[in-house]
Amino acid sequence: MPITTIETQRLYRQIAEQLRSLIDAGEFAIGTRLPAERELAKQLRVSRPSVREALIALEVENVVEVRSGSGIYVLKKKRRPLARKKVNEVVEWGPLQLMRARELVESEVAALAARNATKPDLQVMSDALQQMRDEATRGQIPRAGDEAFHYAIAQACGNEVLRDTVRTYWQSRHGALFERLGDYFEDDVSWDAALIEHAAVLKAIRSRTATAARSAMHQHLKNAHKRYSASWLRAKAS
Repeated sequence: MPITTIETQRLYRQIAEQLRSLIDAGEFAIGTRLPAERELAKQLRVSRPSVREALIALEVENVVEVRSGSGIYVLKKKRRPLARKKVNEVVEWGPLQLMRARELVESEVAALAARNATKPDLQVMSDALQQMRDEATRGQIPRAGDEAFHYAIAQACGNEVLRDTVRTYWQSRHGALFERLGDYFEDDVSWDAALIEHAAVLKAIRSRTATAARSAMHQHLKNAHKRYSASWLRAKAS
């Protein structure tokens, strides 16, 4: 028997596969509502964010349907297995775990940027923030400006490893799970709040105060995680 590559699944995928198996075994019948996120986390002995990521993965694969304000329902067996990443593709991390990592890393990146940013760097950040505002004014989701803003800060921090790390985070941010989560929890109100938070980050970096920049970025990303962790009852219909 030939030796094959050992693949370690991410936790949310392990949870998704277990829920899929239970559905296939008839534990959760087609058309019925799954237990609440909190109850699933308790039964599986995992965190609620990991359960949420698993449910989003199953929804992307048409195994379940999220009905805002109602619950998560099992769909008919018209689905395919969870997609596997091909060689050299960027790994799709769990969105909520990714955001926790960003809190830690990008807060320090912002602190470094406050120390090292040049005038041209600050102008790029300002332009990116204005891009976000322009996109929002046109009724567009300002994700392009958002990415440009965070990458401009990483570019200004003076550390190539951190810069490339932030770029990798954003590559994962474009994954199907994160995009689907955004469909539920991003709206005009959340983006208005994000714009104010971005402006606070830029103001702190311009002040050349590393502690203020670190705090502003940490607060922004903490708030963003909270927005994505809101109750499904508050999620808008897709």
